[in-house]
Parts: sequence; structure tokens; C-alpha cells
Amino acid sequence: MAEHRATHAANGRRRGPSMADVAREAGVSGQTVSRVSNGRDNVDPETRDRVLEAMRSLGYRPNSAARALRSGRFHSIGVIMFTLSSFGNMRTLDAIAVAAADAGYSINLIPVPHPTQGEVSVAFDRLSEEAVDGVIIIIEAHLLDESDVVLPPELPVVVVDSTAGDRYPVVDTDQAHGARLATEHLLSLDHRTVWHVAGPERSYSATHRREAWEATLRAHGAEVPPVLVGDWSSESGHELGLRLARDPSVTAIFAANDQMALGVLRAMHETGRAVPGEVSVVGFDDMEESRSFWPPLTTVRQFFDEVGRRSVEALIGEVESGSVATSTLVATELVVRCSTAPPA
Repeated sequence: MAEHRATHAANGRRRGPSMADVAREAGVSGQTVSRVSNGRDNVDPETRDRVLEAMRSLGYRPNSAARALRSGRFHSIGVIMFTLSSFGNMRTLDAIAVAAADAGYSINLIPVPHPTQGEVSVAFDRLSEEAVDGVIIIIEAHLLDESDVVLPPELPVVVVDSTAGDRYPVVDTDQAHGARLATEHLLSLDHRTVWHVAGPERSYSATHRREAWEATLRAHGAEVPPVLVGDWSSESGHELGLRLARDPSVTAIFAANDQMALGVLRAMHETGRAVPGEVSVVGFDDMEESRSFWPPLTTVRQFFDEVGRRSVEALIGEVESGSVATSTLVATELVVRCSTAPPA
């Protein structure tokens, strides 16, 4: 065994053990070692264990590049993502990484600082050099339905949290349904109307939540107040909450995410507006900390794990079988806690 480990190349530098070394160590053919290293199931368990033990003993690592050349696949997924600071984006990315690993794929992350057509195109160019089988885009903007975004036609693409026209499958949370649940909950408590702290105007999710909030108010014959636009941060929620707190007619607020809702809660506390005694507040996301807000936050739960898993399944399905998945909406649900009540 030692002589296999000490094999030297002609230039005198030490080289790693080869597939032939593993075959000799395990007492099998090179073809059997190839089957094991490629994950084939036509090897009996005892032989597979012997080959794996020989690989570990010799320190053998299968040549993934050579395997990719033979199979035409790299078992790698590219992820283009705008902002690593967003709670929803990070939860979705974590779910994608787990689902990809379970399927035997790695991920190659390319963050883009701004969700513009040019930066998405540059990110695709970089991924083309990195040799990936397909790409998942988490861009949070109305972008991919614009004609000047050109993506490589031969590369499978799945889009999360954006629009894509008819070109690519989209996997996303049912944003409109969640906003409708939040607004109807507050109206059902006999609030005359619901004020809205919205996310950024370029955000795909924020737009759908705002549109559904407005449509729900109109459907119930309620007044539609002016929209206040934040930037997803608790600081913007606090600033806008202070403006709302000064208006005694404001009794119900739907914030487009939990972080802005936290800022709204702080503003109400600072100005002496009791929650939920005088003002009810609803968020969106159901981040883990929302149950520890004071009072615990009523919010709309998104299933980020499901969005991540389905996006990976759709992409791998296209990579391995050529079948393009249909777009998918993952349901939301309302989680009622202590921040909402009938108006005083």
C-alpha cells in the first residue's frame, strides 16, 4: 500500500493516488471504481464499501472535472442574488443550499450589488466561466421581464421573487394572498381602514403586497389611505411609524415585513399609542424574532424552505430531463398573536 502513496510523476513532484491505485488496493477493476466514484447503483454493497475504504485509506479524490467532461454535467448550480442582508433572501438561499446538497449539487453564489440589467448580465458571464449546469436568480425586482436583459438561451434558469415573462419558470411566495389575509384580518376586527407601510417601489414582492392591500380595501368598501414607502429596515419603519402615530385616526397598520413592523411598534411605544389597545400592527415574513416582539407580532408566514426546495427541484428537473417546470406559488398563512385587537 505504501508504494501506491509514494508514486511520483516524471517531474519529481508528488502526485495523488489514481483510480488504478484504488482498484489495486480494493482488489477490483478500474471500471468498478469508476462506478462507485460516479454514484452508480450497479455495485454490490460489500464491494462498494471496500472501494470506499480504499479511497479513504489512499486519500483518493475523484476528478470531478473529468467526470463533468464525460457526462456533460458539472453538478453545480449558480445563484445570482441581490442583497445578502434581506431576511427572506438569506432564508431562501439557505434552503437552496440544503436542497442542492441533498441532490448532490454544489452552489456557486454571485451577489449583485444593484438589481440592474447590466449587473445581472455580468453575473451570468461570470457563471459561464465557472461551469454551472443552471442558474437560480433571486433578484427581488421587476427586472427579468424587461427586453434588454439577455440571458444565455442554452442555460436552464429558475427565477425567485421577480417577474420573468414567459421565458423562465418562477417560484415564489403567494404575496398577494398573504397581503389579503393581513388586511382582511384587520378589517374583520372592525377597523374602518388599514394603513400600509410598503417596501421599496422596485421590489416585486412589495408591489404585489401593496396592490393586494389596496384591492382588498376597495373590495370591502374601505377608504384607501396614502401609502408610506420604507426600505425594509426597522429604521424606516420607525420613521414612518412616528408619522402615523401623530394621527389619532390611525388604528390599524399593515407593514410589508416584520422588520418595518418592529420599527412601527417602537414608534407607537415612544409616542404613548398602546398596541393593540389603540393601534393594531401586522407584519409579513414571520421571522423567528417576531414572536418575541412586544407585543408578539401578528404576521403573515412565508415558507422560505419550500420556495428554496421547489426552485432547486425545478432547475435540476430541467438540467437532467430537459423538462421545463411551470411557475409555482407557495401558499402563505396568517399567524395571529397579540399585536392586533378591535379598535378602542
